[in-house]
Amino acid sequence: MTRWRGNPWAVLLTLSLGFFMTLLDLTVVNVAIPSMIDHLGASLDEMLWVINVYILVLASLLIASGRLGDLRGPRTMFIWGVALFTAASITCGLAQDPAQLIAARMAQGLGAAALIPQTMTLIISTFPPQRRGTALGIWGAVAGVATIAGPTLGGLLVSTAGWRWIFFVNVPIGIAVIAMALKLIPNTHQGTRHHLDLPGVALAGATLFSLAFALTEGERYHWNAWIWTLLALSIALLATFLLHQRKAPQPLLPFALFRDRNYTVMSLVSATVQIGMIGLFLPVMLYLQSVLHLSALSAGLTMAPSMLISAALSPLSGRLADRLSGKRILIIGLTLFALGMTWLALTAKASSTPYTLQPPLIAVGLGIGCVFGPMVSIAMHNVDPRMAGAASGVLNTIRQIGTIVGSAAVGALLQNRLETTHNLATALRPTLALPIAAIFLGAAATTLVIHSPRAPFPTRLPSATVDVPGSPRPRRHMEDE
Repeated sequence: MTRWRGNPWAVLLTLSLGFFMTLLDLTVVNVAIPSMIDHLGASLDEMLWVINVYILVLASLLIASGRLGDLRGPRTMFIWGVALFTAASITCGLAQDPAQLIAARMAQGLGAAALIPQTMTLIISTFPPQRRGTALGIWGAVAGVATIAGPTLGGLLVSTAGWRWIFFVNVPIGIAVIAMALKLIPNTHQGTRHHLDLPGVALAGATLFSLAFALTEGERYHWNAWIWTLLALSIALLATFLLHQRKAPQPLLPFALFRDRNYTVMSLVSATVQIGMIGLFLPVMLYLQSVLHLSALSAGLTMAPSMLISAALSPLSGRLADRLSGKRILIIGLTLFALGMTWLALTAKASSTPYTLQPPLIAVGLGIGCVFGPMVSIAMHNVDPRMAGAASGVLNTIRQIGTIVGSAAVGALLQNRLETTHNLATALRPTLALPIAAIFLGAAATTLVIHSPRAPFPTRLPSATVDVPGSPRPRRHMEDE
């Protein structure tokens, strides 16, 4: 295996396996809720916390762990993240009561937050600019496959081996990823040591946790005064965080990132894409199971062709973004995604079958396949490599916030429509209007992207103050241990 050390495609395979594991656990637990309630004697409220605590911890710590990867090395952070996630998966599978399971899921979220930003950073440092779009396209395809594999694999494991195996399945993958990372991924050194902005970490974590908790739990607590207080607190904490970052000598969030118009625009687009994704899967999976009376496994298989097409197309769209115009491909992909969902909204009725839904779902898959690779490639094109971890952490955080906002908004809209119509098939069409509008907004925002020359990233961004004052600027290099 040593001869493959530093090989870009071997590194990408390793990173993709770790990334796949963490995204799988965002959706795989949903299918196992009834079984876990029965075997653990848990309430529905406790099981919802099993799902939400993972998202809350993940969203709260992505920025900090991305910056920590810049300062301590992305390879080290990636390996420790995989190790923690794997150990937490064992603890999840062995849990004897809901409290143990919730605590283990918190540890899983911490491991996922540690490793996810490092995947993008390591891709950027490993692949030359002319192949980076292809690599990021594959990275995006992994997200699509994990999204559809969650309910499908979860349904299969729960029905054959039991709910504990939705966690135990991570263990062999995690062990393999750690072994591969130690052998295949070279160590990355920045050349100088910096300090982590601990007050910034605390403020960012508190801001994101308050926002994520309020949006995730708002509907369950009927948007009472405590939820609105948390939302107000998150705004106040955000203002305090931004003021602190302007004065911090080594900020957790370098403002130079947002001086690049493309990065700023793609941050917005990534949030709209996640609203679209959650707006697709949440109501449509309910429709397939509650209206068409499909099992969880059959519903997952109904969605599978669309996601497989997306996974196959993502690397190709990334390669085309390297050679042609990533902006044009992204606009086409977002438009096709929105039009496919519009077609699906018009097609989905109580009398529909899984087969009649395939044409619009395939259109959706074609659109999604043209989104992730170009979107990430455009966002990261001008980012200073020394700030790749921070940029990746912020981008992934905004994506997760988009997921949480989408889940809260789509869930609230669906519930409102059900109270009015008492018919899920009828409520589906106005519910899908929200994610469709979000995706069209993303397509419109993409028109603001400035065409960049296809050249390596610049050595630095103007006004990027990430070094110790008075110290020489380090040269980034790859070094085998």
